Amino acid sequence: MADHSQAPSNPVLRVIYNHYNDTTARRSPEQIEREKKIFSLTFNRWTLFPGVTFNRWLLFPAAFIFQAICGSLYAWSVFNDPIDKLIYGVNASGKANEHNAVISFYIAVGCFGCSAAINGPWLERVGPRKASLVGTTLFFIGNMVASIGIHFKIIGLIYFGYGVIGGGGLGLCYISPVSALQKWFPDRRGLAAGFAVCGFGAGSIALAKVPDPLTKAIGLTNTFITLGCCYFAIMFCCCLVFRIPPPGFTVNGLDVYRNKVDSNGDIEAFTTQKTASNMRDPASTMTLIDSIFSNEYRLIYLMFFGNSLAGLVFLSRLATIVVDIFDKLPATGATIVSINGGFNLAGRLFFATASDKIGRKTSYIIMLVVQVVVLATLPTIMENKNYPAFLAAIWMLTACYGGGFGCIPAFLCDMFGPSNIGALHGIILTAWAIAGVGGGLLFTKIYNDLVGGGGYTVKDVWIYAINFYWILAIASVGFLIIGFVKTTIRDRLMPKREGEFSRLRVFGRIIRLGSFGVEFVSKDKEEAEWSAFVNSRSSPDTLQEVDSRMHRDGKAELDELKM
Repeated sequence: MADHSQAPSNPVLRVIYNHYNDTTARRSPEQIEREKKIFSLTFNRWTLFPGVTFNRWLLFPAAFIFQAICGSLYAWSVFNDPIDKLIYGVNASGKANEHNAVISFYIAVGCFGCSAAINGPWLERVGPRKASLVGTTLFFIGNMVASIGIHFKIIGLIYFGYGVIGGGGLGLCYISPVSALQKWFPDRRGLAAGFAVCGFGAGSIALAKVPDPLTKAIGLTNTFITLGCCYFAIMFCCCLVFRIPPPGFTVNGLDVYRNKVDSNGDIEAFTTQKTASNMRDPASTMTLIDSIFSNEYRLIYLMFFGNSLAGLVFLSRLATIVVDIFDKLPATGATIVSINGGFNLAGRLFFATASDKIGRKTSYIIMLVVQVVVLATLPTIMENKNYPAFLAAIWMLTACYGGGFGCIPAFLCDMFGPSNIGALHGIILTAWAIAGVGGGLLFTKIYNDLVGGGGYTVKDVWIYAINFYWILAIASVGFLIIGFVKTTIRDRLMPKREGEFSRLRVFGRIIRLGSFGVEFVSKDKEEAEWSAFVNSRSSPDTLQEVDSRMHRDGKAELDELKM
């Protein structure tokens, strides 16, 4: 069994290890006291404005607005044509001579994911306010550098400014409010996550309408300067609201780890009652290194990849399909894309909120089942030119794609604890990036090969149907994988039987896979095994021993413990 608790001897790896191994927030008592207020002003120990008492619900509008501006990244396409025409000139038909501005978007997406993955542990150490301020400043600098590149017609400066600096800042900005909300709302994690990422989607729709009239009024260079300054001012105000809860924070009988606490703040896991709810959640003692190397995180990563692929690859070609396959006008295609964006937002909020009631795992099972069914039926729907059925299918697909983003922060927080959410959320976004880049390249290659030399035209359904099949296969794998993710305390703690490789729960019943074959465990047998385990792990000392073993082994579950 791998031991991830010891720092490696290689100096470079040791730096990386130390960076990811420490997610402890560092705050002075004075800072904790100051964070009870927002917008307070002091000068030389004189209070100029006492501020407003902080309330956790203020995070909702602040996070939504903040994420909406981050969502302007998805509106970059409106700049592609004006930048290309300005830098490369136009031909006789009025088109740009070269089309390279879109590369800025790809660079920004890549730096977005890398920044979120790398800076997550630092975010947890310094807090969401400082992290979001740094991200906001980087995004502002990125816009200013891009404006210089536009003014002097240097495409490389646009790549570096908006793509590298701005994209890196946005990655840090994206995970900062999500991290704060997950800690303040242990009782409503799904709602908090859905509301935050919903803002990101809303911004991509609303802010896409701003650049064109602004460019016509003041020019392209001044547009970047104006938007950059406005974005910075609004985001700066939102940053002042972000913070993490004080030590010992509880709400509605739950601490930040969702452990039930009594009126004195004591965790009920230390009572002598032998019930599942009285066993401590493994997430409350997991380090970031433990979480990253756990089997559960690997499975969730692959599941998230499968849930994201269809939305990233297929839906990005929605307007083209509407025009080429269903013979609609380009304006109709643009309208369908806008409506589709609304279903993306609705899915993020709906599934995230519903997951508070039905569970994160159940929500992903529903989303993946819907995607599998839709992908399996789309070729037939398109072959028959059934336009209403097509719209219903793609809008369901989009809602499930958005729902995946809405649920993932709460899912990770439930599984691995709030102190690890920033880094884990950042790392898992690389699955989204890989799905978008890798899946997009494969889809495009198959499409171009069929249209270019395969004897097909853009009007043939097969050029899309053949792509649906491999996307369907990956979505199906994602559905199978989610079944093996252990989400309940009982599933994560109950030891394996001798010879057992893995287990999953289907309709409430455990199915074991091992050298003995497949075993369907009855409810009575499960209860007997769980009672025996709880009896042997009922004392506080033994619980601490279990926590220590889990930390030492670097595993997310304690199934490896031998009875």
